[in-house]
Amino acid sequence: MAEKRQGLFSRKKNKDSSAAPAKQRKVAKQFQPLQDNAGKKPEPGRGSFSQSLKNFIMCGKAAEKEDTNKFGYRPTDLSTASIECAEMSNYVVKADQVPEMVRIMHQRLASPETADVRLFMNILRMAEEHPTGVVLTLLRCAPTCDRAAVMMWRTIGSSSPTVEKVLPTLICVMEDWPVHSMFTSDGDDTDVFALAATLVLWVIIQVPKCQEATHNYAPCLLVALVVQICDSTVHSSEEVDTFWKQCQEEHHLNTNPSRFAVQTMKALLCRLRCDNVVMEMGRKHGWDTLLCADTQHYAVGLLARVMRRDFVPLCSRIALHLLGLLSMEGHRWDLPFLAFLVEVLECLDLKECSDSVLEIMSRYLQNECRERRRLALRGLVVLSKDPSMARRMGTVSQRLVDVLGDADGEVVRMSLSVFMNVLQYKNILVSSTTAPKLAEALLPLFDHDNSHMQLLSTQLFEKVMDLVVDEGKKPLKRIVSQSLLPLFLHCHEENQRVAEASMKTLHCATGFLKKRGLKQLVKKEKLPKFGKCLLAEDTSRAAEQLRRALRYLESPQEPLREAAIRFMGVAGRHLRGQPGELQLICSALEELANDSCLSVRSLALQTLHIVRAVATVQYSILENLDHQLRRVWKTWLRVSGLGYLCCWSSAQR
Repeated sequence: MAEKRQGLFSRKKNKDSSAAPAKQRKVAKQFQPLQDNAGKKPEPGRGSFSQSLKNFIMCGKAAEKEDTNKFGYRPTDLSTASIECAEMSNYVVKADQVPEMVRIMHQRLASPETADVRLFMNILRMAEEHPTGVVLTLLRCAPTCDRAAVMMWRTIGSSSPTVEKVLPTLICVMEDWPVHSMFTSDGDDTDVFALAATLVLWVIIQVPKCQEATHNYAPCLLVALVVQICDSTVHSSEEVDTFWKQCQEEHHLNTNPSRFAVQTMKALLCRLRCDNVVMEMGRKHGWDTLLCADTQHYAVGLLARVMRRDFVPLCSRIALHLLGLLSMEGHRWDLPFLAFLVEVLECLDLKECSDSVLEIMSRYLQNECRERRRLALRGLVVLSKDPSMARRMGTVSQRLVDVLGDADGEVVRMSLSVFMNVLQYKNILVSSTTAPKLAEALLPLFDHDNSHMQLLSTQLFEKVMDLVVDEGKKPLKRIVSQSLLPLFLHCHEENQRVAEASMKTLHCATGFLKKRGLKQLVKKEKLPKFGKCLLAEDTSRAAEQLRRALRYLESPQEPLREAAIRFMGVAGRHLRGQPGELQLICSALEELANDSCLSVRSLALQTLHIVRAVATVQYSILENLDHQLRRVWKTWLRVSGLGYLCCWSSAQR
């Protein structure tokens, strides 16, 4: 059947209302399986079988006069009435004849006469041969699913092979809100509401024999219902509102479209024998959360976690379906889809879909939406635990580095976790381009307010130095040199784990820079001498080191403030003759004169007295010459490889 897409639906606003128990019992009763009427008297107002046959034949003859080929049989076949009421197995129904035949069958069942059982067999055969035409025509001629349509849908639902052919079209209509843009072979392009398809699905899943078919299409059906719930919660239009009121009157429903879609999802889960999922979602208020536009992605994530416990194969199938949808950029409900996918990544066989999963997570890592970035990073954290996926993370390394500067602490923490997971594998090295960028992004995180963030960044910095390729060591040295002072000061952290990690990383950094004297001091934990040695090694950088130490005077931790004060006192001795820098130290120390901690106040005043004394002492010509000679001598020792001796001797003073 020829098919074409074009926009057809309008939007509507749905008002929430609760379903009355009495009305629900009536609806349940209405959709019970069709009963065998054998042995029962015809109901009042309903004709006998002969009368039904007579009326059907008359209808067929009228249509035959218009077009002898109207009903799709060969010219040598029997009459139209035979096609309608007798078996159709000997006749060929063409696609362009399906819409008219479906309408006639619907009208036949809507008439007061009793329908022949062979009519239901013909409905089944036509639905099997032309499922799309039957579905779209029936949705258009009976969108509210009246009594005759219910009989036809339940007849289709009684055959599992037929349902399997019909469900793809229903799913397609449900996922395209507010209109599925298709027309039938006779050119009918009447609006097809996604709600109508949801109502049909609700009717079909009441039929016990549809269980196998619904199981085969369960992933697509559940995703389509998520789309329907999200759409009907957010979108609204007067047209859809009017349509739904007609559905409520037809089926005695006392609920809005979004709640009805949730009820349909519950019924589907029960048909799939996932009753415990329905109960657990209810216990955790997941269904109510799903009905709120702002929290729908949380509810879908909860649904994934609940299903993951006992229904791993189903979760895996849903995830694969979502991968296909998320691969197409711009899906309006990508946030709840991404939430479900991230929760069930562990259920996937990554060997089959590693490229698509990584591409999706990498794309959402750049998204402006904070929730999408968080979900993408959560997914990458899971993927980075798999060795085969960790080796592929190089493609997203630059984006992960960029994320380290994000204002969202949770995003930064997860990015650090991804790097830590990847670099735990010994055969993975840090490239020469990534190493300096990553190390530079880690430096500010040493001073983060969150101790866990400090710990991760410090440990990751050590791994970068250990695992950088040989070509990347030279450009990394400048950044490692800048890390010495922060690491030294953080060795005084009150948090023992952070202090130990800083000490370990400082030892690695001095080794990376081949500063043996400093390395020995760290190894022997002679931290008071480390600051003196660090400044004595290169007095030309004393002013630079001083300015880096200033921000630690504002630390909430007393040991860290005291360590910074001591370091500034040592730096002051190397800044003799630089009144501007010395005044900077004095101003900073004066502010600490009112510190809440007595030991900090006392140390600040003592250091301030020493720095002021240094500032008042004038250099003689002889002292200036001696100072310059010392600097030349120390530079020569460094170049000749004996710099550690100078550092050691300075530390002993």
